Amino acid sequence: MWSSVSGRTRSERAGRSRLGQHFLGSSRLAAQLVADAGVTGDDRVVELGAGRGALTDALAERAAQVLAVELDPKLVSTLAQRYASVRNVAVLRADARETPLPANPYRVLANLPFGVTSDVLRRLFDAPASGLQRADLIVQWQVARARARVNDGPPTDLLGARWGPWWEFRRGRRLPATCFRPRPSVDAAVLVVTRRDRPLLPIASSRRYARFVDRAFRSRADSCELSVDQWVERFRGFG
Repeated sequence: MWSSVSGRTRSERAGRSRLGQHFLGSSRLAAQLVADAGVTGDDRVVELGAGRGALTDALAERAAQVLAVELDPKLVSTLAQRYASVRNVAVLRADARETPLPANPYRVLANLPFGVTSDVLRRLFDAPASGLQRADLIVQWQVARARARVNDGPPTDLLGARWGPWWEFRRGRRLPATCFRPRPSVDAAVLVVTRRDRPLLPIASSRRYARFVDRAFRSRADSCELSVDQWVERFRGFG
């Protein structure tokens, strides 16, 4: 069982506004998002960027265990008091870009600060050997659209090629900017990422494959024209 603790963080000089943190404005919407994610009483869920606890409240009603990760000390204090007597919720003061993640199977549900989205995505998906099984992430609409293209055709960027052998991406519910407080300048969407039932490559080859893709993107003009399957074929031929 997780316990409420205070974790090591990166420098806290950057405020919420610079990180692009936008809170869900409706507890009803939070409950719908948790229901969309299909969270059950068997799930251990890490919530990155718990904020004011809208998603935490909904997760507490469904999940077996919830680890609510938040960087802002004032919000952490509020969350810790609120869930002090809730047995399946633990509050961790930590940076979502650095917090230790479980080795055993777990899920992530997160309303990510827009300013750290890329860092958190790399934290979650660069290491397919982790215990992560599924992530439902509220991100900018453009980010969700770009990542979901990986399953529909050739990846549009380096990260799509690197992550594709182990993860599948799809775009979930669109969230208008009016759903958040303060209101962001763009709409958001839920990015749903699931571990492939049958990975295209062994996990043991993930680092070597990442280096292969990195080198290819630096040297080949046609890199963005390849599908994930084509990347895997080239890697196998190279090795």
